[in-house]
Amino acid sequence: MTVDPAVLQELDRLRGRLQELSGSVLATTDGLVVAHDAHDIEPDSIAALAAAHLALARRFAHAVNHGELRESVVECDRGYITSYTAGPNALLTLVTSGDANLAMVHLEARRCVRRLVRILKLENPRPRPEIPQQAGPPSPLARRTPMATLSTNARRRQAAG
Repeated sequence: MTVDPAVLQELDRLRGRLQELSGSVLATTDGLVVAHDAHDIEPDSIAALAAAHLALARRFAHAVNHGELRESVVECDRGYITSYTAGPNALLTLVTSGDANLAMVHLEARRCVRRLVRILKLENPRPRPEIPQQAGPPSPLARRTPMATLSTNARRRQAAG
């Protein structure tokens, strides 16, 4: 996969503006790396985890009827992990140290995302087919009971015994 040099320039520019930045990963919403500027972290793992985190955070936003998710922050003992939606099919995840000014991280990341969205639209001029949204709130997760995990024969023996 070839990466547009403009995308790599944006990630490089972001590193120059945020000295506390350990790494940045631009990924698709299904967890595939588009581009990264990550030296001490594994970009494939970050992309996959960020996509899973995004999906869960979107469910949270919809569960409380707060509209579309724009960004998410995870605060850890040694720093922050921030993720920003970059259009309908991408997200930017940043890993920063604990002494990072979170307001400055947000400011620079949001600017970078706006530029990345413009670049990505130029790369993909044809619209991608949308996944149909289900009407109403998301359906609850399925619940499994201990009996549901038993085979049919085991349940018959359990009932007979």
